[in-house]
Amino acid sequence: MASQPASQPGSKTAGLIVGLILIIVLSLLTNYLSNHPSVHKALEFPLWAAAFGLLANVILTATGTRQFIMPAVKTEFFLKIGLVLLGCSVNITQIGVVGAKGIVQALIMVTCVFLFTWWLGGVFKLDDKMRAVMATAISICGVSAAIAAAGSVLAGKEELTYVTALVIFTALPLMVIMPYLAKAMALPVQVAGGWFGGNIDTTAAVVGAGTIHSEAAMKVASIVKMSQNALIGVVAFILAIYFATVVEKKNGRAGERPSARVIWDRFPKFVIGFVLASALVSLASSYGWTWLGKSVLASINNMRQWLFTLAFVCIGLEISFAEFKRLGFAPTVVYIIATIFNTLLALGVAYLVFGGILFPAG
Repeated sequence: MASQPASQPGSKTAGLIVGLILIIVLSLLTNYLSNHPSVHKALEFPLWAAAFGLLANVILTATGTRQFIMPAVKTEFFLKIGLVLLGCSVNITQIGVVGAKGIVQALIMVTCVFLFTWWLGGVFKLDDKMRAVMATAISICGVSAAIAAAGSVLAGKEELTYVTALVIFTALPLMVIMPYLAKAMALPVQVAGGWFGGNIDTTAAVVGAGTIHSEAAMKVASIVKMSQNALIGVVAFILAIYFATVVEKKNGRAGERPSARVIWDRFPKFVIGFVLASALVSLASSYGWTWLGKSVLASINNMRQWLFTLAFVCIGLEISFAEFKRLGFAPTVVYIIATIFNTLLALGVAYLVFGGILFPAG
């Protein structure tokens, strides 16, 4: 009897179960090595997790079984729950201070990087939809932003697949390299966190880079990246209006104007969960609520690290080597140049915003 197609429900359920078992086993191995006395200082847990995910990816790809376990690869699901729990370790006043600076940085970065990438895509004669999806992904937060932009401009699966592959292939090296560069350049913690959050395209890789650097840098990087994430809805709304009133009209098609609801629909709801969790813990600290004591917070932090580990394993598993081979020359060149521009600009803006230049310490 022929094997059951991977697209059928039974096969998806089996793939989900087998994939979850694999991801959990790799996460347990990550936890063991990252806490083992003789090796735990060699690599931080995000690197162990991503490395094991990549190794499993290579083996599964070589044996033709990678697609079978993909229903279990839920990077954003694990990450977003972990980020909500991260709110329990961040005082609400820190969100106010860092978040305000993060919004300033986000506005500068999103505007400059989007316009630069849009212009560069035009120079390389990329299709307008590809330009929109790529510019949004690089300037805001990678895959989530690309999906939102693709929906707003009615891009095809090919544009979204290309950009998603590029996001994943660039985010992982940046997650590894940037923390060590920040330490080599002796960047202040907040500047380093602002640099990671303002530059690396995926939220998971931002958290990973911050974790490799320091706990403090990770918190700043996460808040900064969430400040950018909050702009997804606004950018998606503007793109939808632009394509409906300009691009579609130019191509001889009447576009439908979007409603303001697009902003809310595209808004990343986990940001609200992060703020609420932080507010709850801050109130508990202020009013001495004993039910939310140190042991409970320690358990929450432990759960957060497990969720992040699961997410980093998934990062390694979700890279598609076959998709990378299909990438065209022009989109790849545009993405690389725009990423370099983003990296350099983010460093300068992080110094302005978090280095005491625009916001001198009182």
